Amino acid sequence: MISLGVEATAHTFGLGIVSKKEIFVNVKDSYTTEKGGIIPMDAARHHENISDALIKKALSDFEKVGKNKIDLVTYSRGPGIGPCLHVAKNTAKEVAESLGVPFIGVNHCVAHLSVGSLVTNVKDPVLLYASGANTQIIAYEGGKYRVFGETLDQGIGNFLDSFARHIGLGFPGGPKIEALASNSKRYIEIPYSVKGMDISLAGMLTNLKNKFDSGNYKVEDLAYSLQETAFSMLMEVSERAMAHCGKKELLLGGGVACNSRLKEMAEVMCKDRNAKCFIPPNSLLVDNGAMIAYQGILEYESGRREKKVEIKPYERTDDVKVTWK
Repeated sequence: MISLGVEATAHTFGLGIVSKKEIFVNVKDSYTTEKGGIIPMDAARHHENISDALIKKALSDFEKVGKNKIDLVTYSRGPGIGPCLHVAKNTAKEVAESLGVPFIGVNHCVAHLSVGSLVTNVKDPVLLYASGANTQIIAYEGGKYRVFGETLDQGIGNFLDSFARHIGLGFPGGPKIEALASNSKRYIEIPYSVKGMDISLAGMLTNLKNKFDSGNYKVEDLAYSLQETAFSMLMEVSERAMAHCGKKELLLGGGVACNSRLKEMAEVMCKDRNAKCFIPPNSLLVDNGAMIAYQGILEYESGRREKKVEIKPYERTDDVKVTWK
């Protein structure tokens, strides 16, 4: 089976075409701003404006690898920004009707989990899912994906973007914070907030903003300290989840996992506890259509059919009924 996936939960509009063993196409285009964050209607308008051109490119690239038969179309139904999710659903419906094939919607977060098994040898991991709106520690236990820890206020990516906006950087801010941090090794103490298995970032953000506004600190030092503190919090709860579940594998997912320092910390933590660390390529860590397409195959082959075409902006990872394991 070959599936075409449509991703549009936030700033990225992506299209992927995959089988259960191979990625044929994975293209995307992202909404960005010079200042400020995501404006939902502007992001949705961006996706609508580039959808036709990207679909043509994806299908053209698919033909270039000697393929032309698509059996299924899959779209990201949530969680995400409502207007963007509508673009994903409507695009998938149009493409599926033009091809004469079925289409289904899948959970964006679960797709981040599953795609690791397409490109690595991971078998039963704890997933550190670190993206813009989502920060969760997830594992498959007792017949479903369970969240063993998460942020109590904002996602790690939104936290990075918020500080980046405050210091005058555009969106997305994560890569720019990483670049600043690479120019410093001076750690400045800021709030470290782990509460049981959860983390809190609001206090750290306020503290960083106040320090920056005081003019007494170099922005590179603040960026370095931000990464060292926030990522250490993620490693603490990830390691605790691995111990609790008795798992010896960690899988990274989400756009923030592209950060080289976070990857380094994850690899060190796993090495220290004789565990394996699996990190997909950056193209599959960020939001992308290939992971949506792959998740569609897993669910369709397990018997899932679309009874009601809908979006689910607030659907949690642990709300999803797992039928494909």
